[in-house]
Amino acid sequence: MSRPLIGITTSDQKSQLAWWFDWFAVWRHGGKPLRLSPARALPKSLDGLIIGGGDDIQAYLYGAEVQLDVRLDPARDELELMLLERFIPLQTPVLGICRGAQLINVHLGGTLDPDIYTTHEGLKRRRTVLPRKTVDIVGASKLHRLLGVTWCRVNSLHHQAVYQAGRGIDIVARDRDGLVQGIESREHDFLIGVQWHPEWLIFNRPQQRLIRALVAASKRHSSRCGKQCE
Repeated sequence: MSRPLIGITTSDQKSQLAWWFDWFAVWRHGGKPLRLSPARALPKSLDGLIIGGGDDIQAYLYGAEVQLDVRLDPARDELELMLLERFIPLQTPVLGICRGAQLINVHLGGTLDPDIYTTHEGLKRRRTVLPRKTVDIVGASKLHRLLGVTWCRVNSLHHQAVYQAGRGIDIVARDRDGLVQGIESREHDFLIGVQWHPEWLIFNRPQQRLIRALVAASKRHSSRCGKQCE
C-alpha cells in the first residue's frame, strides 16, 4: 500500500528546521507528509491531519479578552478551523500538537487559559524542546493505550492551555502543576491533542508511538474511505 497522505498545518513563515522535524516524524513511520499553510493550495483529500504548533489563537474565537504582546495568525486560524470542519465528520484521523490541541478544543466549543503564567501565580517558566516536564496520563484513555505509559517526560513551548473541554472532549493528561496536557474525543476514532511537541522527541519511544499510531490510523482510513472521502 502507498504511504497515506498526511497534511501538517504550519504558518507560511515556519523555519525549514522546524518543518524538517514535522516532515521526518511522519515520513519515518510510513506517511507522506504534506505542508499546509494559508498561502498553499489545498489537496482534494487527506488520509490524516496534524494541526501543528505555532502562534496564539485569536481570543475572540473562545470568548476571551484580547491579550497584548502575543503573535497571531488569523489566516491560519481560518485555515485550520476549515480543515477540522471538513475532515472531522469524515472520521479522518487528527492529531493536534501544542497550538493544535488548543485549536481542536476551540473548534468544539471549548475555552483556553490565555496565559498560564498570569492565571497561575508562581508557576515555573519552562520553555524547552527537551523533555523536562512530567505529565500524568489517565488510565484506559486512548492516549494511554497509544503511548503505552501512565506518565511521561515531555517538552514545553506553550504559554496557553486548554481550560474548559469542548463538546465530546475528555481531558486525559495533566502536568504536575495541574495544567491540561492531553485531550481526546469520545466521538471520533482518532481525534487527539497533546500540549507538547512529540515531533521534537525523535528518540523517545512513547512519543514516536503516537506518531506511528496516527500514520497507521491514516492508512486504515485511506483503505476504508477511498474516493468517498474526497
